[in-house]
Amino acid sequence: MVYAIVRAGGRQEKVSVGDLVTLDRVAGEAGSTIQLPALLLVDGDKVTSDAKTLANVKVTAEIIEDLRGPKISIMKYKNKTGYKKRQASAPS
Repeated sequence: MVYAIVRAGGRQEKVSVGDLVTLDRVAGEAGSTIQLPALLLVDGDKVTSDAKTLANVKVTAEIIEDLRGPKISIMKYKNKTGYKKRQASAPS
């Protein structure tokens, strides 16, 4: 099994060929491709984490669509003090 750990949007994601992955805030339009820097590469029994070797590895991804998740509603409440605060925010 071949897979790679890549850095994407401030997080690390495990990807392999043909995977669909949801990433946060990727610059680009639908249909364009982006390069993701590889941090670890696993090819069967061979594990590569050397920075010089990983500089030659190219992980490309295609942006399928821009989407947003459901709206998040935040409610803060403290008992017996009359403190209530409501905040509705969209996911980033």
